[in-house]
Amino acid sequence: MTTDDRIRAVLSAHAKLREPADGIGPAGDLYAAGMTSHASVNVMLALEDAFDVEFTDDLLTKHTFCTIETIRDAVTSLLERAA
Repeated sequence: MTTDDRIRAVLSAHAKLREPADGIGPAGDLYAAGMTSHASVNVMLALEDAFDVEFTDDLLTKHTFCTIETIRDAVTSLLERAA
């Protein structure tokens, strides 16, 4: 399972999107697809569990969670820091 697949699985379970996460492109706006700020917190917590990382304060922004691409970049950055 790729990083994007794992992110999409988390989004499917926690983002409360109006459309399936599988149908959203890597640069698609998750907030425009229905994710609320409250849901983004649930997504963040689920991502921490799924990837065994902890989002740092500098990543706790709306921009970090606005697309699959930005989420992937943040998760990749956290995994590299941990290595």
